[in-house]
Amino acid sequence: MRSTTIGSLLVCVAAIATPTAGQTPAAAAAPVRTVVTSTKLPTVVDTPLHFKAVSVTIPSGASSRVSSPNGILYQISGSTEVSVGAEVKTLSPGEGLFIASGNAATLKAKDAAPSTFLHFLLAPTADLDKPLEAPPAVVQELYRTVAPIPALKPGGYDLTLTRITFPAQMPSNSPHHRSGAALYYIISGTGLNTVGGNSQAKTPGSLIYEPFGLVHQWGNPGAVPLTFLAFNINPDGVAAVLPGEPAKSQ
Repeated sequence: MRSTTIGSLLVCVAAIATPTAGQTPAAAAAPVRTVVTSTKLPTVVDTPLHFKAVSVTIPSGASSRVSSPNGILYQISGSTEVSVGAEVKTLSPGEGLFIASGNAATLKAKDAAPSTFLHFLLAPTADLDKPLEAPPAVVQELYRTVAPIPALKPGGYDLTLTRITFPAQMPSNSPHHRSGAALYYIISGTGLNTVGGNSQAKTPGSLIYEPFGLVHQWGNPGAVPLTFLAFNINPDGVAAVLPGEPAKSQ
């Protein structure tokens, strides 16, 4: 009787542990991509172009002005009222806005608190050292590409800022490369970036440049989600991310 009872328990446990025939296992969580803002550029080959990123803080209630190359603002904390000509928009955390080259913008900190945002720029070489947001704004340069962005071609390009979240413990994705180029900014979590078999942890505040042809992978080995921004340029009609290595003709 004792052996019959134990045998019955083993059968029950096996039945519980074995998936029902035909039942599909739950799919792993996928990355979530949100386009913050984007625009079309008719050409990117008139002059050599660089990526540049700065952090800007405007004191509570204060205003600043900026006239810069093509770029995108991304609000980190507080809020900013942005006026370009007759158009006015208030950015809250997580929101962004494209400001075209040559357009003068007035930026005002709202909500009785300082405003902090990132300003990503697609800057001609000649404009790299020109002043950006005027005092009392405090501007801190975070990154600039040493050399111009390579392999840009005649024709239109998409300029996009995307916020991407990888779920916790997501394995590294397949090797891939950019059809144009991208500059990443880690918002939260820790990402694992692999290039040429060498893997490095990327923590909040890290900036990572991905020029055309750089074969790489991203994963999230951590216990919390990884969220980052991708300031990306890619040819019109071509996917921003392509599998494996570039074709030899490229």
